[in-house]
Amino acid sequence: QVQLVESGGGLVQPGGSLRLSCAASGGNLDYYYTAWFRQAPGKGRDGVSCISNSDGSTYYAPSVKGRFTISRNNANHTVYLQMNNLNAEDTAIYYCARGYYCSADVIPSYEYDHWGQGTQVTVSS
Repeated sequence: QVQLVESGGGLVQPGGSLRLSCAASGGNLDYYYTAWFRQAPGKGRDGVSCISNSDGSTYYAPSVKGRFTISRNNANHTVYLQMNNLNAEDTAIYYCARGYYCSADVIPSYEYDHWGQGTQVTVSS
């Protein structure tokens, strides 16, 4: 049973950067999609970005496109989310998940069946 562990969250000032990591153990990310979701206080869980671990295709929600970059290291079963130019609206718990589908139009949470515990990102001055 694969387990996913996120790290790299924290408190950052507006305009700052963070890099989140999602490390898989007990299984791998090969031939799956890995996605980052986030959930802000009082809101639902939204897809932020995803990557195909087989061919490296990447997709981003419009709100983060141009600021966030998803990447993978298949050798150490880790997916990263580099977040630049952060703003208060990016404050949320960020979750990584392994699943079966994403596209330029949608990152559906129901397609993901293994989730990490989440890491808090707070953007505040």
